Amino acid sequence: MERLPTHPGERPHESDASPGPARPAPPTPTPTATAAVDARGIVTEWSEGARQLLGYPPSEVVGQPAARLLADDADAAGAAGAAMLRDAAGRERWSGTVALRHRDGRRVRRELLAHRRTVDGPLTEWLVVSAVTGTPEGQNPAGTPEGQTPAGTPEGQTPACTPEGEAARGGTSGSEASGGGTPGSGRLGEWAFRQSPCVLAVFDADLRLVRANAGMEQVLSRTEDRMRGLRLPEIVPHPVSDETEAKMRRVLEGGGPQRLRAGPGPAGTGAEDGWSTSLVPLKDPAGHVRAVCLAAHQRIQEHLARQRMLLLSEASARIGTTADSGRTAQELADIAVPRLADFAAVDLLDAPRHGGEPSPAAPDRPLSMTRTAVRSVLDDGSAAASAAGTKILCPALSPVARCLAQGHGALYDAADPDLVRWARQDPGAARLLGSGTHSVMVVPMRAHGATLGVALFGRHRRAEPFETDDLWLAEELTAKAAVSIHTTRRDSREHTSTMTLQRSLLPQTLPDQGALDIATRYLPAGTRAGVGGDWFDVIPLSGARVALVVGDVVGHGIRASATMGRLRTAVRTLADVDLPPDELLTHLDDLVLHLSADEGGTDGAAESAGGIGTTCLYAVYDPVSRRCALARAGHPPPAAVTPDGAVRFLDVPAGPPLGLGGLPFETFETELPEGSLLALYTDGLLAARDHDIDEALDKMFAALARPAKTLDTVCDRVLTAMLTHRPDDDIALLVARTRVLHTDRVAAWDLACDPAVVARARKHATEQLTAWGLDDAAFITELTVSELVTNAIRYGRPPIQLRLIHEDSTLTCEVFDSSSTAPHMRRARTFDEGGRGLLLVGQLARRWGTRHALTGKTVWAEQSLSPG
Repeated sequence: MERLPTHPGERPHESDASPGPARPAPPTPTPTATAAVDARGIVTEWSEGARQLLGYPPSEVVGQPAARLLADDADAAGAAGAAMLRDAAGRERWSGTVALRHRDGRRVRRELLAHRRTVDGPLTEWLVVSAVTGTPEGQNPAGTPEGQTPAGTPEGQTPACTPEGEAARGGTSGSEASGGGTPGSGRLGEWAFRQSPCVLAVFDADLRLVRANAGMEQVLSRTEDRMRGLRLPEIVPHPVSDETEAKMRRVLEGGGPQRLRAGPGPAGTGAEDGWSTSLVPLKDPAGHVRAVCLAAHQRIQEHLARQRMLLLSEASARIGTTADSGRTAQELADIAVPRLADFAAVDLLDAPRHGGEPSPAAPDRPLSMTRTAVRSVLDDGSAAASAAGTKILCPALSPVARCLAQGHGALYDAADPDLVRWARQDPGAARLLGSGTHSVMVVPMRAHGATLGVALFGRHRRAEPFETDDLWLAEELTAKAAVSIHTTRRDSREHTSTMTLQRSLLPQTLPDQGALDIATRYLPAGTRAGVGGDWFDVIPLSGARVALVVGDVVGHGIRASATMGRLRTAVRTLADVDLPPDELLTHLDDLVLHLSADEGGTDGAAESAGGIGTTCLYAVYDPVSRRCALARAGHPPPAAVTPDGAVRFLDVPAGPPLGLGGLPFETFETELPEGSLLALYTDGLLAARDHDIDEALDKMFAALARPAKTLDTVCDRVLTAMLTHRPDDDIALLVARTRVLHTDRVAAWDLACDPAVVARARKHATEQLTAWGLDDAAFITELTVSELVTNAIRYGRPPIQLRLIHEDSTLTCEVFDSSSTAPHMRRARTFDEGGRGLLLVGQLARRWGTRHALTGKTVWAEQSLSPG
């Protein structure tokens, strides 16, 4: 009997149980042929094993193109190798048979296995390995000298680990070969090894693979022939492989069986969870360790459940990170591939033009959708039916149409009649199934009762089909994406509605008036919070005066815009009464308190309830006196720029925001030279995140002080200086330049409290109209003056004053008296002698009213003048 090789770590004499012929020395370990090729196809490393395989020393290969090592590019195998070496982009692993050129000129056909690895930051290279075993001269197919049993093969067995006398791979025993129907024990043993549900492999004394069953081939995606002669870290470069080899070496050294809670991973990567691996020694009859058997199995249910929960947890953080439906759909596809599927596509139903969600799907109607996201394990996307952005028309009664109509997902295999019929009707589906896809999941995207689209998942690289648990996981992932997309669409619709409401509530055009030149800007917030409640307004008042309003409602969205609309309407109503600024804010404060009480009683909403916390600035400018009266409720003070370029804040007392109460509002009055600038704004202008408040004020003052031909230029300069990005809050900006109504356009007369003065008042008025060239307005003006002066004498108190104001196309007649009693229009009965004067004034004038002061009142009437 031939002596056995010495047990690793054992002295020769310790294994000699009985005298006999000397054992042959074990074969010298053969190194693996390895080479490194960079992204340009240049060889950067060349091992001793590579020199033994092809005969080239490193000095002749390193730095040269790897393609020069190919024997013949026209050969099919050579072409495959050339493609791998020349095109490193988009691949992680490659294997195949390649014809190489030996240094002596002969062809050497080798099985090559290549791995991509990172060498320096973003730079990568290929590590190409091959076992120096194949069929070099003087060796048998097992890679050992002819006539010698390969290392690690127990005595009495062939290299295929079958009993003596049986063929190496699937041979028959004597009885079976002679016609007996019962397989021999060797045949059964080979079947058991090949078909075992566990992952099995045998490594020799050099820790090189000599056998691998079907499970090992499937897990590593490599055939036994392509792995034979390679070490496990060369087949699967991964820390798990290094750890496994270290434990196998311990087994060879007599350390006994070893265990790992890890194992070979799918698609050639290490798997650190879900596996249990046993490493046991293979001994000859004398008890010497000749090889190591690796047996691994997955803890399927525990592993899959843990992986599903981990994937769902990651999905919560990775899906819906932005307010972009397309991005969310892509995030769904990205997280599903490759951990759940080899291919994923998300198709969203086309939204109706009138807004809202797409109508419910019916299985008997075709569906129009847009492919929004695609992801595949194939870098060229060949498994994708259509690229992202492509319009998709799904036929009636297709799996997609049925899925959307039924509202739940479904599993299909490639032979399913529905899937086959769909492929015949839809070229895109045919391309999908034609790429080798054998299992498909169709999952509807639904959220809050709305159907948004469908997600498709396919497998063509992984051999196992989808299962029910995979469908559950796909539905959970799709539901997360659907909720995010639905929320994004709803927020987008609300934002559009709010913007439409906001802009409809703001002044569409500025009113005609001669007191101020005005320019305005409104910028909505650029954040997901939505449009706020900032507003501005320009309100013409009696006596050629103009009111300017800027306000800011707390909160964002439709409620804030609606509250802004109510407050703007209230301000215009109170302004028509000609209230002073402080009184107007007081009435507005009361209104906010009432509105908040009503809203708080219905839903208890705190955000912008009735406008509590709203800030407002109200200013009235009189072009006759050049005085400006202002009051503010928690609002930033206005800035004023004199004609000489001096900029300052007007010292308007700061009242509390509206709805808080407790403190009165105060009016501040100042005289503004002709040509002065007033800048009213909301706090969003000063709330830039890249500079503090002092820096913001300096920038605003500098922009306002620069001379400009138009006020639009001033607004643009201010916004450009203050903003470097979309604002976090709404911004309303109003810039006004003052005009003056000079004395040649205003005439005033003091009148005695005597009925006889009425005729004199009419005479003063007609003479002034003649001087202004307004004789056509004399008749209506005489009637108006007569009525207003008569009422002042009869019902008011002295002093009495008549004033006429000519402003462009408007003529205003004003009568002041010291009484606070306001006149009111009434319906005169048939036989009443009076009561028709104000009715007549109301019919003849464009508008009329009463303006109260600290002492007394002014009754006024305006009439339009014909162009001249």
